[in-house]
Amino acid sequence: MALRYALLGLLSERPASGYDLAKVFEGELGSYAWQAGYNRIYPELARLADEGLIEPAGEGARGRRAYALTDAGRSELRAWLLAPRKGGAVRNEPVLRLFLLSALEPEDARRVLREIADNSEIQIAELGHAMAADTPVSPDGSLPFGWLAAGYGLRQYQASRDWAVWALGELDKTEYRRPAPPP
Repeated sequence: MALRYALLGLLSERPASGYDLAKVFEGELGSYAWQAGYNRIYPELARLADEGLIEPAGEGARGRRAYALTDAGRSELRAWLLAPRKGGAVRNEPVLRLFLLSALEPEDARRVLREIADNSEIQIAELGHAMAADTPVSPDGSLPFGWLAAGYGLRQYQASRDWAVWALGELDKTEYRRPAPPP
């Protein structure tokens, strides 16, 4: 269901073809927020057009049809963004792995935690570089698309790194209390 709103949001910025939208999903949006391929994007664009939420906005190179957001589409996107988040089935594999971390031998658990810290450092460096400049402003006076999300991602990776370092310390504490194996 979120794909529909991702597409409406992307089209709120400017008209785009299915190909253009798929390219956005192959970039940072797909890496950090939501993944979608051509096989899901094109059928969803057709549904949105059938519902009057988007409309054709011309044809580009190689017959690519561009779509633009309608007033009804903008209204639906706004309603979704302002609606309270509904709870749903939680399926977060990385957190599930953390719940089960104690099933590993301590050295394996340390390896997992070090990987989390190291990977977080890489992402912090990438996002930190993007966020290093002063707050950019688009020509229309708004923040560029994704700027706030990048700031959220940066802070999440900082928290993940800090948590992994803390968890390593907690794991080290248990080593001092672990009974010696039987002879």
